[in-house]
Amino acid sequence: MRIGLVAPPWIPVPPPSYGGTESVVHTLATGLVEAGHDVVLAASSDSTCPVPRVSRMEPSTATTMDSGRQEILHVLRAYDAMVDVDVVHDHTILGPLALRLPPNIPRATTLHGPFDEELTRIYGAMRPGTSLVAISEHQASTARNIKIDAVIHHGIDVRDVRYSPAHRGGACFLGRMHPNKGLLQAIMVAREAGIPLRIGAKMREPFEEDYFHDVIEPLLGPDVEYLGELAAAEKYQLLGESVALLNPIQWSEPFGMVMIESLATGTPVVATRRGSAPEIIRDGETGFLADTVTGLARALQSCEGLDRSASRRDAERRFSSQRMVRDYVRFYTSLLARSPRTARETTAARF
Repeated sequence: MRIGLVAPPWIPVPPPSYGGTESVVHTLATGLVEAGHDVVLAASSDSTCPVPRVSRMEPSTATTMDSGRQEILHVLRAYDAMVDVDVVHDHTILGPLALRLPPNIPRATTLHGPFDEELTRIYGAMRPGTSLVAISEHQASTARNIKIDAVIHHGIDVRDVRYSPAHRGGACFLGRMHPNKGLLQAIMVAREAGIPLRIGAKMREPFEEDYFHDVIEPLLGPDVEYLGELAAAEKYQLLGESVALLNPIQWSEPFGMVMIESLATGTPVVATRRGSAPEIIRDGETGFLADTVTGLARALQSCEGLDRSASRRDAERRFSSQRMVRDYVRFYTSLLARSPRTARETTAARF
């Protein structure tokens, strides 16, 4: 099968540090190639993903991530280069509005964000025939009048993640420097539990810097340390060394990549019972779910008694890149079976 993948224009694929969507696109692209499929990737020109890429794309521009004009131009360039693919799989927000593709090429769009009012209006106006993939059952349940064609959890290449059978003490927090991510609550939980906390967080935008200086920085001390924004190797080292990942999210997050990354190292997750967390964490086995600071603190203290190998096994079984690729190939195949394209017999031989 020949698959066209369209990444957002803002961050390279793979991302040098923070970039959940771009990490997923990279993992999917390399996994599809490993499974024997042809892939062409449309991403920023400074991307390094080792698959064939669309030429004449622009470099990443994370400082202008709200530019709809730039995103649409990116999508149009991508679609112009994908007239010979079997399926287009789009990971942008505005792509579903574009009509550039020939009508006989099926298109899927994975929804990486929440169904807020703006995104609901966009997906309500999308091109007929576009199939939508949600990344969690919870996200799909919030789609209201938008038809969801499949739910496919993200995956990572667990083989590349070192398993840590023992921790070195202390908890960790990873994410954005944003109130919704629950960093303030993580500090409160760690201090109530009497367990040191190390923080790795993205802090590039003015709002993130203001939140850090106004709210988080005054709380730092010998027991709460901010390490900065971490590269992938540093992130996995921090996760593997920790007794638990604290993820007290304060919003209905569609999918928490950091949770499955933690499980892959063997480190359990302590999270609030919101968004996708109940789908990812097996309460009492691979971590704990709680609703209050005190409940989360008690859960954090209980992580010492969990079997870290159970977290690793769960990541291998439910959140591997191989499982994600199988799910998407099955979905692509279903789209092709419903497509009116007349040359399906020639491509079917390549499945």
